[in-house]
Amino acid sequence: MNYDLQPLFLTFRLAAVTTLILCVIGIPFAYWMAYSRTRFKPVVEALVSMPLVLPPSVLGFYLLLAFSPQNFIGQFLEHWMGLKLAFSFEGLIVASVIFSFPFMVHPVQSGFQALPVTLREAACTLGKSRWQIFLHVLLPNIKHSLLAGIVLSFAHTIGEFGVVMMIGGNLPGATRVASIAIFDEVESLNFDAANFYALVLFAVCFVILLSVYLLNRKMLMKVG
Repeated sequence: MNYDLQPLFLTFRLAAVTTLILCVIGIPFAYWMAYSRTRFKPVVEALVSMPLVLPPSVLGFYLLLAFSPQNFIGQFLEHWMGLKLAFSFEGLIVASVIFSFPFMVHPVQSGFQALPVTLREAACTLGKSRWQIFLHVLLPNIKHSLLAGIVLSFAHTIGEFGVVMMIGGNLPGATRVASIAIFDEVESLNFDAANFYALVLFAVCFVILLSVYLLNRKMLMKVG
């Protein structure tokens, strides 16, 4: 039986792009979260963690309203930047970045906070700038946390359903990712195709997680 592989390619493309963006913005943000002493930090932490407790459909609904051409944000993005986020792959990326943000930030933030204060203090006494300390001192010492953030963000994006359904709908070749395809095939009673998509996602996520656990175990054995 021939299966449509496009939803799988679209899913992995979305996960890869989302994870890359989260590395660029999530790691510096986690650094700020770890060492910031602003009194508004609890508010920021609560906002960052909201995707963990909110139903995906709630977040997707409000993002859909925000991206709609009838609202200011949607109008601004479309008329001034040429971006139409509602029911587009670009919209899926933005929604996925927001929805998976805590999965990158929390592990990396915990990694920064677990480092001894003396590590930064020693680097400062050697005349290192904040940027040099961040790149050459702190990041190399939180490899496990970075790996956890990257893997969790990628795997979580693969499994998204509610948010991508609300923002992207079900447009073949544009927004029909594997989770949507599974839902479609089950509704059509095409269980063979649904099983194919589900099995691929299950196998990919299992292999990724297993590889990470084996790598972490190997790294811990070297350290020990």
